[in-house]
Amino acid sequence: MVSIDTFRKMALSLPDTDEHPHFHLRAFRVRTKIFSTLHAADNRVMLALSPADQYVYCQYDPAMFSPVPGAWGKKGSTFADLRKVNTVILRESLRAAYDYIAGKSARKPKK
Repeated sequence: MVSIDTFRKMALSLPDTDEHPHFHLRAFRVRTKIFSTLHAADNRVMLALSPADQYVYCQYDPAMFSPVPGAWGKKGSTFADLRKVNTVILRESLRAAYDYIAGKSARKPKK
């Protein structure tokens, strides 16, 4: 089990990361792009994984990881259950989401 406080510290320890409100949630961003949201009421987080990473984590343990329903899930958005995931796996999957979004952000041309 990973506490909400531990998750927040993990997310904010990544480079160029900040936390902002996002509707009724808390969003963790790198260069303005969301790589994770905290769903505190449900004790879970959304990780913006690549579709390939989503497949790997969901196959690893479907009780820990599940695709977000709908179109977002088909693009890689994945729920991680904080009551079931351990710190090591969460840190790894959070870093995968961060790297995926940070990489996409860096590849976009500036206007």
